[in-house]
Amino acid sequence: MPELPEVETIRRGMEKTIRGHVIAKVEQRRSGLRVPFPANFSKELEGKKIERLTRRAKYILIHLASRTVILHLGMSGRILLVPAKGNYQPQKHDHLILDFDDGSKMIFNDARRFGMVMMADENEVANHPAFKDLGPEPLDNGFSAPVLFDSLRNKKTSIKAALMDQRVVAGLGNIYVCEALFHAGIGPARIAATLSEEDAEKLVKAIRKVLNEAIAAGGSTLRDYRHADGELGYFQHHFAVYDREGEPCPGCSCDISRSGGVRKITQGGRSTYYCPEKQV
Repeated sequence: MPELPEVETIRRGMEKTIRGHVIAKVEQRRSGLRVPFPANFSKELEGKKIERLTRRAKYILIHLASRTVILHLGMSGRILLVPAKGNYQPQKHDHLILDFDDGSKMIFNDARRFGMVMMADENEVANHPAFKDLGPEPLDNGFSAPVLFDSLRNKKTSIKAALMDQRVVAGLGNIYVCEALFHAGIGPARIAATLSEEDAEKLVKAIRKVLNEAIAAGGSTLRDYRHADGELGYFQHHFAVYDREGEPCPGCSCDISRSGGVRKITQGGRSTYYCPEKQV
């Protein structure tokens, strides 16, 4: 599933291309994805101008004058942007196509159909069921060491599981939690409530560092992920520990013969990668 940096990269690509354009036609090629498409969806969108695009956690929000379209890419969803003079033939898994006033198109392609397309009134977006229980955005000022420390102080789960909880911090997924914990020097199995305020400070800085670097690199190309323009992300070439089992960690000073290099364990049904020497 695309994580926050991938979704943010796609949002930025969409904003450059479709912001300010009017939706001329909506083509629904099936009744919905994980959930049905909103009622009267074509009528709600056609003739409306795209005012701006934002992101909340792993959701992309397309803001119209009074309504907001909410997109979630699910496991394999892709947004394809076709220029005005592009000769595009619809593909098998193109489930939603928006035609714009300049002749360009936006296509939601989703082979597994785990994505979602929803709508909300513009002034009620924050109360939408998808968002009402989400924690702070990790790159916003509302996410800080005191806020994180307070969220973790009574949690008896592992710090890895706590950070994957979208109520603690929004948008983090498996890859970037592994990477952030390495840069903070915190073991993934450590009980969240044992983190000190100093640990929380290190972790907030590490989360922001990893996310910002991943966004700058265009995200990570894993499985079905692509940018909206079809280009690949490159952050996977900078992974410190993720998917590097048995390899030395960056700037390694560890005794590999003893530690075995980066280790892989399973937590909550997901693979966790960490350095047993540098993360405690």
